[in-house]
Amino acid sequence: MVRIIIVDDHFHVREAWSWVLNQAPGIKVIAQCSNGQEGIEAARKLRPDVMLMDINMQPVNGIEATRSIRQFDTDIKIIAVSVQAERSYVNEMLRNGANGYVTKNSSSTEMIAAIDEVLAGKTYLCEEIGYLRAQLVH
Repeated sequence: MVRIIIVDDHFHVREAWSWVLNQAPGIKVIAQCSNGQEGIEAARKLRPDVMLMDINMQPVNGIEATRSIRQFDTDIKIIAVSVQAERSYVNEMLRNGANGYVTKNSSSTEMIAAIDEVLAGKTYLCEEIGYLRAQLVH
C-alpha cells in the first residue's frame, strides 16, 4: 500500500485529490496538511511513501518544506503540485529535493503515473511542462 500525504492550503484541492487517490488500488491518503509546516511535521511523524506538495503556501511554502524534509529523510518521494508551470518553479522544487512536478491541470491518471514513476526512482514532469525536460537544472 502506497501511503500518501497531501499538502495544500486549499481544503477543496486536498479533499478532491484525497478522494481520487483513495479510489486507486494500492493507494491510501494517510494525512492532509494545510501548509508546509504541517507537512514537515507529518513527514517526520508518519514517514509516508509519497507527498504531494503545493508550492505557494504560508507560513512555510512548498520549496522550504521540501528542503526541510530532505534534511531528515531522503526516501520520501515528493511531487510538487502547483498551478505554476514556469521553469523557475520547476527548477527550484527539483533543486530542493522534489522527485516530480505536476500542474493542477493534470488528470488523475497523470497523477497516478507520477506517483508510480517517482516510486520507481525516476523524476516525473507532467505533460504540461514536458517541454522543460531538456532544460532542467539540477
